[in-house]
Amino acid sequence: MTPIVSVFAASPDRGRGLARDMAVRWALAEVGQPHALRPLSFAELKTQEHKTRQPFGQIPTYETDSLTLFESGAIVLHIAETHGLLPTDPAGRARTIAWMFSAASTLEPVIVEREVAVLLEGDKQWTAERLPLLEARLRQRLDDLAAWLLGRDWLEGDFSAGDIMMVCVLRRPAAALLMGDYPVLAAYVARAEARPAFRTAHADQLARFEASSG
Repeated sequence: MTPIVSVFAASPDRGRGLARDMAVRWALAEVGQPHALRPLSFAELKTQEHKTRQPFGQIPTYETDSLTLFESGAIVLHIAETHGLLPTDPAGRARTIAWMFSAASTLEPVIVEREVAVLLEGDKQWTAERLPLLEARLRQRLDDLAAWLLGRDWLEGDFSAGDIMMVCVLRRPAAALLMGDYPVLAAYVARAEARPAFRTAHADQLARFEASSG
């Protein structure tokens, strides 16, 4: 069965490749795996039918005859293990998986918290005092990641699933706005965005948005 990936019918990112299915579609493009899409409206995401695939009513999901998965990191890991987007040596494989976890649990939370403070809490009286603290936390994470990537093209040797997860996190708005202060990270993201598989996945997302808004 061709894998089916659930995506937004009309992505709120306006086709910029920021929705969480981007990592999944990029990974599939990297390994040359054809797939079908199940576009869902926001109302359809909350139906019981979709919640049998994704208990929290989100995207993406990934389905084959024998498997239904949710959470972009878990899906990318499955694709990586099945199609060779992880190093073959056990130590390299373990470290790459660690980078996948760090993208989701160390980098992304501080990025999202900064975005939420601006988008959803901008009118609160405490926000002006809180924002510098959130930005300082984010910059510390970016400082550490930039130090690791200095002199490296990718996180662990060759390009891997760890880079897919990390770059998708760094492309989020709160981090992307700071890339000018981190030339090592900006170059890292640019290398990833230049990959044919990334361009394919990104173009597909943009085309879907344009079709849905046209």
